[in-house]
Amino acid sequence: MTSQAKVYVAVIASFSEDGNLFPRRLRWEDGREYSIEKVLDVRPAAALKAGGQGDRFTVQINGHQSYLFFERSPNISGTNLGKWFVERK
Repeated sequence: MTSQAKVYVAVIASFSEDGNLFPRRLRWEDGREYSIEKVLDVRPAAALKAGGQGDRFTVQINGHQSYLFFERSPNISGTNLGKWFVERK
């Protein structure tokens, strides 16, 4: 296992009709999948443990609060809008 603090994860997300992005499910690096029960907050924020910044989604997974970051791509082209990451505990 790596000690890297930033872990990029696969996320299934949806867009509302007014363009808001909502993460729905994430896949951890070992293949386990977690449903995101609720998005509690969204704001621009720094990832203090892992470095970098992005849109920080405060989410509820299995009844626990966690942060999920969306790091926007500097060169948006085609379908590459950015990447999702979490901070390793």
